[in-house]
Amino acid sequence: MSKENIRMRKIFFIILMSLAVLFTSCSEFQKALKSKDYEYKYERALYYFEQDDWYRSQSLINDVLPVYRGTAKAKKLYYMKAYTHYNQAEYILGAYHFRNFIKTYPNDELTRECEFMLAECFRHESPRFNLDQQNTKKAIQGYQMFINKYPKSEKVELANIRIGELHDRLETKSFENSRLYYQLRDYKAAAIALKNTLREFPDTEYREDLLYLVMKSNFLLAENSIKKIQKERYQETIDSYYVFIDEFPESENAKEAEKIFEVSVEEIKK
Repeated sequence: MSKENIRMRKIFFIILMSLAVLFTSCSEFQKALKSKDYEYKYERALYYFEQDDWYRSQSLINDVLPVYRGTAKAKKLYYMKAYTHYNQAEYILGAYHFRNFIKTYPNDELTRECEFMLAECFRHESPRFNLDQQNTKKAIQGYQMFINKYPKSEKVELANIRIGELHDRLETKSFENSRLYYQLRDYKAAAIALKNTLREFPDTEYREDLLYLVMKSNFLLAENSIKKIQKERYQETIDSYYVFIDEFPESENAKEAEKIFEVSVEEIKK
Protein backbone atom coordinates (compact mmCIF):
# COMPACT_ATOMS: atom_id res chain seq x y z
CA MET A 1 0.00 0.00 0.00
CA SER A 2 1.41 3.39 -0.98
CA LYS A 3 2.16 6.18 1.51
CA GLU A 4 -0.54 8.30 -0.12
CA ASN A 5 -3.18 5.61 0.46
CA ILE A 6 -2.11 5.23 4.09
CA ARG A 7 -2.35 9.01 4.58
CA MET A 8 -5.82 9.12 3.01
CA ARG A 9 -7.00 6.26 5.23
CA LYS A 10 -5.78 8.12 8.32
CA ILE A 11 -7.63 11.26 7.26
CA PHE A 12 -10.78 9.25 6.59
CA PHE A 13 -10.50 7.58 10.01
CA ILE A 14 -10.10 10.95 11.77
CA ILE A 15 -13.14 12.35 9.95
CA LEU A 16 -15.17 9.25 10.80
CA MET A 17 -14.24 9.45 14.47
CA SER A 18 -15.06 13.17 14.58
CA LEU A 19 -18.49 12.54 13.09
CA ALA A 20 -19.07 9.71 15.58
CA VAL A 21 -18.17 11.99 18.49
CA LEU A 22 -20.39 14.77 17.11
CA PHE A 23 -23.31 12.38 16.63
CA THR A 24 -22.89 10.98 20.14
CA SER A 25 -22.67 14.47 21.59
CA CYS A 26 -25.84 15.59 19.79
CA SER A 27 -27.60 12.40 20.86
CA GLU A 28 -26.64 12.94 24.51
CA PHE A 29 -27.80 16.57 24.40
CA GLN A 30 -31.16 15.62 22.88
CA LYS A 31 -31.54 12.91 25.49
CA ALA A 32 -30.90 15.42 28.29
CA LEU A 33 -33.20 18.00 26.70
CA LYS A 34 -36.10 15.53 26.49
CA SER A 35 -35.48 13.94 29.88
CA LYS A 36 -37.88 14.44 32.81
CA ASP A 37 -35.04 13.71 35.22
CA TYR A 38 -34.15 17.25 36.32
CA GLU A 39 -31.16 16.13 38.33
CA TYR A 40 -29.75 14.59 35.15
CA LYS A 41 -30.50 17.78 33.23
CA TYR A 42 -28.76 19.80 35.94
CA GLU A 43 -25.64 17.62 35.78
CA ARG A 44 -25.52 17.86 31.98
CA ALA A 45 -25.93 21.65 32.15
CA LEU A 46 -22.88 21.72 34.46
CA TYR A 47 -20.97 19.42 32.12
CA TYR A 48 -21.64 21.55 29.03
CA PHE A 49 -20.78 24.70 30.96
CA GLU A 50 -17.41 23.24 31.93
CA GLN A 51 -16.86 22.30 28.27
CA ASP A 52 -17.54 25.91 27.19
CA ASP A 53 -20.57 24.68 25.27
CA TRP A 54 -22.60 27.74 26.18
CA TYR A 55 -25.59 27.12 23.93
CA ARG A 56 -26.31 23.61 25.21
CA SER A 57 -25.65 24.57 28.80
CA GLN A 58 -28.01 27.54 28.51
CA SER A 59 -30.75 25.43 26.93
CA LEU A 60 -30.69 22.98 29.83
CA ILE A 61 -30.40 25.75 32.44
CA ASN A 62 -33.57 27.33 31.04
CA ASP A 63 -35.35 24.00 31.53
CA VAL A 64 -34.24 23.31 35.11
CA LEU A 65 -34.08 26.82 36.61
CA PRO A 66 -37.85 27.05 37.32
CA VAL A 67 -37.66 23.69 39.10
CA TYR A 68 -34.75 24.64 41.34
CA ARG A 69 -35.75 28.26 42.00
CA GLY A 70 -35.45 28.96 45.72
CA THR A 71 -33.03 26.07 46.32
CA ALA A 72 -29.23 26.02 46.80
CA LYS A 73 -28.77 24.95 43.19
CA ALA A 74 -30.55 28.02 41.88
CA LYS A 75 -27.59 30.24 42.79
CA LYS A 76 -25.23 28.16 40.65
CA LEU A 77 -27.73 28.15 37.78
CA TYR A 78 -28.23 31.95 37.88
CA TYR A 79 -24.46 32.41 37.86
CA MET A 80 -24.00 30.03 34.93
CA LYS A 81 -26.89 31.53 32.97
CA ALA A 82 -25.33 35.00 33.13
CA TYR A 83 -22.06 33.64 31.78
CA THR A 84 -23.70 31.64 28.98
CA HIS A 85 -25.18 34.89 27.66
CA TYR A 86 -21.93 36.81 28.13
CA ASN A 87 -19.86 34.15 26.36
CA GLN A 88 -22.24 34.16 23.40
CA ALA A 89 -21.80 37.95 23.10
CA GLU A 90 -25.35 38.55 24.36
CA TYR A 91 -24.11 41.33 26.59
CA ILE A 92 -27.39 43.08 27.39
CA LEU A 93 -28.91 39.77 28.54
CA GLY A 94 -25.68 39.00 30.36
CA ALA A 95 -25.90 42.34 32.19
CA TYR A 96 -29.52 41.63 33.10
CA HIS A 97 -28.67 38.27 34.68
CA PHE A 98 -25.49 39.45 36.41
CA ARG A 99 -27.53 42.28 37.95
CA ASN A 100 -30.23 39.82 39.03
CA PHE A 101 -27.61 37.65 40.70
CA ILE A 102 -26.22 40.68 42.57
CA LYS A 103 -29.70 41.66 43.78
CA THR A 104 -30.66 38.11 44.73
CA TYR A 105 -27.38 37.21 46.46
CA PRO A 106 -25.91 40.54 47.66
CA ASN A 107 -23.61 38.92 50.26
CA ASP A 108 -22.47 35.89 48.30
CA GLU A 109 -18.78 35.30 47.53
CA LEU A 110 -19.59 35.27 43.80
CA THR A 111 -21.26 38.69 43.92
CA ARG A 112 -17.95 40.56 43.66
CA GLU A 113 -17.17 38.74 40.41
CA CYS A 114 -20.66 39.43 39.06
CA GLU A 115 -20.34 43.14 39.84
CA PHE A 116 -17.16 43.30 37.77
CA MET A 117 -18.76 41.29 34.97
CA LEU A 118 -21.76 43.64 34.91
CA ALA A 119 -19.38 46.49 34.05
CA GLU A 120 -17.71 44.23 31.46
CA CYS A 121 -21.05 43.67 29.75
CA PHE A 122 -21.64 47.40 29.39
CA ARG A 123 -18.06 47.86 28.14
CA HIS A 124 -18.70 45.37 25.35
CA GLU A 125 -21.90 47.21 24.46
CA SER A 126 -20.07 50.55 24.43
CA PRO A 127 -20.19 51.75 20.80
CA ARG A 128 -17.74 53.72 18.68
CA PHE A 129 -17.17 57.27 19.92
CA ASN A 130 -19.49 58.77 17.29
CA LEU A 131 -22.57 56.95 18.64
CA ASP A 132 -24.59 57.31 21.84
CA GLN A 133 -22.39 56.63 24.88
CA GLN A 134 -24.93 55.62 27.55
CA ASN A 135 -23.43 52.15 27.93
CA THR A 136 -19.94 53.67 28.09
CA LYS A 137 -21.04 55.77 31.06
CA LYS A 138 -22.71 52.77 32.70
CA ALA A 139 -19.51 50.76 32.30
CA ILE A 140 -17.38 53.53 33.84
CA GLN A 141 -19.82 53.84 36.73
CA GLY A 142 -19.78 50.07 37.23
CA TYR A 143 -15.98 49.84 37.31
CA GLN A 144 -15.74 52.83 39.67
CA MET A 145 -18.28 51.31 42.05
CA PHE A 146 -16.31 48.06 41.97
CA ILE A 147 -13.05 49.91 42.80
CA ASN A 148 -14.71 51.83 45.64
CA LYS A 149 -16.27 48.69 47.09
CA TYR A 150 -13.30 46.34 46.64
CA PRO A 151 -10.15 48.52 46.72
CA LYS A 152 -7.92 45.52 47.46
CA SER A 153 -9.25 43.31 44.68
CA GLU A 154 -6.77 42.01 42.13
CA LYS A 155 -9.14 43.31 39.43
CA VAL A 156 -8.79 46.96 40.52
CA GLU A 157 -5.84 47.53 38.17
CA LEU A 158 -7.80 46.16 35.21
CA ALA A 159 -10.85 48.21 36.20
CA ASN A 160 -8.72 51.38 36.16
CA ILE A 161 -7.37 50.47 32.72
CA ARG A 162 -10.93 49.93 31.46
CA ILE A 163 -12.04 53.30 32.87
CA GLY A 164 -9.14 55.02 31.12
CA GLU A 165 -10.04 53.44 27.78
CA LEU A 166 -13.71 54.35 28.11
CA HIS A 167 -12.89 57.83 29.33
CA ASP A 168 -10.82 58.35 26.17
CA ARG A 169 -13.86 57.36 24.11
CA LEU A 170 -16.05 59.94 25.85
CA GLU A 171 -13.32 62.54 25.46
CA THR A 172 -13.05 61.88 21.72
CA LYS A 173 -16.82 62.08 21.28
CA SER A 174 -16.98 65.40 23.13
CA PHE A 175 -14.15 66.82 21.02
CA GLU A 176 -15.64 65.65 17.73
CA ASN A 177 -19.09 66.97 18.64
CA SER A 178 -17.76 70.40 19.54
CA ARG A 179 -15.57 70.55 16.46
CA LEU A 180 -18.59 69.68 14.32
CA TYR A 181 -20.25 72.99 15.30
CA TYR A 182 -17.12 74.78 14.07
CA GLN A 183 -17.17 72.87 10.77
CA LEU A 184 -20.85 73.78 10.35
CA ARG A 185 -19.89 77.46 10.90
CA ASP A 186 -22.07 77.77 13.98
CA TYR A 187 -19.30 79.62 15.80
CA LYS A 188 -21.30 80.64 18.84
CA ALA A 189 -22.34 77.05 19.55
CA ALA A 190 -18.80 75.91 18.72
CA ALA A 191 -17.22 78.23 21.29
CA ILE A 192 -19.61 77.04 23.98
CA ALA A 193 -19.19 73.35 23.15
CA LEU A 194 -15.40 73.59 22.90
CA LYS A 195 -15.21 75.30 26.31
CA ASN A 196 -17.48 72.65 27.80
CA THR A 197 -15.17 69.92 26.51
CA LEU A 198 -12.20 71.69 28.08
CA ARG A 199 -14.08 72.02 31.35
CA GLU A 200 -15.10 68.35 31.39
CA PHE A 201 -11.73 67.02 30.19
CA PRO A 202 -9.07 69.51 31.36
CA ASP A 203 -6.19 67.09 30.70
CA THR A 204 -7.39 66.01 27.27
CA GLU A 205 -4.91 65.20 24.53
CA TYR A 206 -6.95 67.53 22.32
CA ARG A 207 -6.34 70.54 24.57
CA GLU A 208 -4.17 72.43 22.05
CA ASP A 209 -6.71 71.98 19.25
CA LEU A 210 -9.58 72.93 21.54
CA LEU A 211 -7.96 76.16 22.75
CA TYR A 212 -7.05 77.12 19.20
CA LEU A 213 -10.59 76.47 17.95
CA VAL A 214 -12.09 78.45 20.83
CA MET A 215 -9.97 81.44 19.80
CA LYS A 216 -10.79 81.04 16.12
CA SER A 217 -14.51 80.53 16.80
CA ASN A 218 -14.56 83.75 18.83
CA PHE A 219 -12.78 85.58 16.03
CA LEU A 220 -15.06 84.33 13.25
CA LEU A 221 -18.09 85.02 15.44
CA ALA A 222 -16.84 88.59 15.93
CA GLU A 223 -16.32 89.07 12.18
CA ASN A 224 -19.90 87.99 11.50
CA SER A 225 -21.51 89.97 14.33
CA ILE A 226 -23.33 93.27 14.19
CA LYS A 227 -21.20 96.34 14.96
CA LYS A 228 -22.43 97.03 18.49
CA ILE A 229 -21.26 93.65 19.84
CA GLN A 230 -18.13 93.21 17.72
CA LYS A 231 -15.84 94.92 20.23
CA GLU A 232 -16.86 92.55 23.01
CA ARG A 233 -16.31 89.51 20.82
CA TYR A 234 -12.94 90.68 19.54
CA GLN A 235 -11.96 91.12 23.17
CA GLU A 236 -13.01 87.52 23.82
CA THR A 237 -10.79 86.52 20.89
CA ILE A 238 -7.83 88.36 22.43
CA ASP A 239 -8.45 86.74 25.82
CA SER A 240 -8.63 83.28 24.28
CA TYR A 241 -5.47 84.02 22.27
CA TYR A 242 -3.53 84.71 25.48
CA VAL A 243 -4.75 81.43 27.01
CA PHE A 244 -3.77 79.49 23.88
CA ILE A 245 -0.34 81.06 23.32
CA ASP A 246 0.56 80.89 27.00
CA GLU A 247 0.08 77.11 27.02
CA PHE A 248 1.29 76.34 23.50
CA PRO A 249 3.80 79.00 22.40
CA GLU A 250 5.43 76.53 19.98
CA SER A 251 2.20 75.41 18.37
CA GLU A 252 2.14 75.05 14.59
CA ASN A 253 -0.87 77.36 14.70
CA ALA A 254 1.00 80.05 16.65
CA LYS A 255 1.62 82.29 13.60
CA GLU A 256 -1.99 82.20 12.46
CA ALA A 257 -3.10 82.84 16.04
CA GLU A 258 -0.85 85.90 16.18
CA LYS A 259 -2.43 87.26 12.98
CA ILE A 260 -5.89 86.76 14.46
CA PHE A 261 -4.73 88.55 17.60
CA GLU A 262 -3.36 91.52 15.62
CA VAL A 263 -6.53 91.87 13.55
CA SER A 264 -8.64 91.73 16.72
CA VAL A 265 -6.56 94.47 18.35
CA GLU A 266 -6.90 96.68 15.26
CA GLU A 267 -10.65 96.10 15.12
CA ILE A 268 -11.04 97.18 18.74
CA LYS A 269 -9.01 100.36 18.07
CA LYS A 270 -11.43 101.29 15.29
